[in-house]
Amino acid sequence: MQRFAGKVVLITGAASGIGHAAALRIAEEGGQIAAVDVNQSALKEAVDAMRERDIAVEGFGCDVSQPDQVKATVNAAVNHFGRLDALCNVAGILRVGHSHEVTLAQWNQILGINLTGTFLMCQAAIPHLIATRGNIVNTASTAALGRHPWMAAYAASKGGVISLSKCLSLEYIRQKINVNVVIPGGFSTPLQENFQVPEGADGTLIQGAMPKVRMGKPVHAASVIAFLASDDARYIHGTEVLVDGGAMV
Repeated sequence: MQRFAGKVVLITGAASGIGHAAALRIAEEGGQIAAVDVNQSALKEAVDAMRERDIAVEGFGCDVSQPDQVKATVNAAVNHFGRLDALCNVAGILRVGHSHEVTLAQWNQILGINLTGTFLMCQAAIPHLIATRGNIVNTASTAALGRHPWMAAYAASKGGVISLSKCLSLEYIRQKINVNVVIPGGFSTPLQENFQVPEGADGTLIQGAMPKVRMGKPVHAASVIAFLASDDARYIHGTEVLVDGGAMV
């Protein structure tokens, strides 16, 4: 398939995990990639590797929680490629801890990146996506749907992403922008691999959030992101797609 031939897709969190897998998948289908990540050394390594595969990619270092950086990044990407056809918000952080011990600074950091960062990217990209009748794919988590202990801020941020996406979907439906959400469950990514049960907590409480089959690989979510970012999803608006190995069944 060449669903992205001649199209430009901006992907946050593109240096690793699901974001990087989505960049590779979309590039395989002819897309030009604006790769965004806060980790500039990892981003450079990822971009260099993609260029070795003859992928049309440009890297942009950006902290998505900072409005000025977000605006500058989106503008730089559009200036470089000449257009923007899809935005995939994958960047996010997970911090776990007993909720009565979480500081306000920790709460604000998680919401600032996961929720506010998603909003800021959408806000900056929408004027360009109106011009191309483009797509937005936001990334939530099964933590927003189930009962996941020790991650109240993370779950709240991802629940906000779902609500934000539904609102934007209807608000811009007349401008032909599609806004949808992918909801990953347990995946083998740096974010998941750094997960540790807080000291003194009962680790069995998290069992209900585990996939029924096996931990997912980034490519499993990337294929769904690519679909929702493509014209194949043209008649899909404000929808959440679970990619969780049956965890929520």
